[in-house]
Amino acid sequence: MALSSTSGHRTRLFVGLGTGAALLGSLAYIGIGNPHSPDFVFPACPFRALTGWNCPACGGLRMTHDLLHGDVAAAIVDNVFLLVGLPLLLTWVLVQWRRGKAAANTPTLVVIVAAAVTWTIVRNLPGFPLVPTVLDG
Repeated sequence: MALSSTSGHRTRLFVGLGTGAALLGSLAYIGIGNPHSPDFVFPACPFRALTGWNCPACGGLRMTHDLLHGDVAAAIVDNVFLLVGLPLLLTWVLVQWRRGKAAANTPTLVVIVAAAVTWTIVRNLPGFPLVPTVLDG
């Protein structure tokens, strides 16, 4: 049995509204709460729990909190990879979509995986992050 056109539009509308509500609720929780505090309740990173290393996304909640509060310098320290990488990736996907091409091809995936692995290694080096004293003020 095929869905009618109206039913398909309604389903997409409800999925879009539900996704938007979940995103808004998540941002409100991260913005009102404080991921910098040990009392902040959120599931632990499974990669960090298994390896003891920060994964490429570790610090993403703190970065989001800092951005919601207008503190770009702190967001850079928390996770510059996501701060720069996510907008670049979104731009890439949108450009490819507008061109009618698939964004997820082998060379793209290789670049993303290589960047994530490199970032994981670099961010787990002793002494990282090397933050200039300008950001301390």
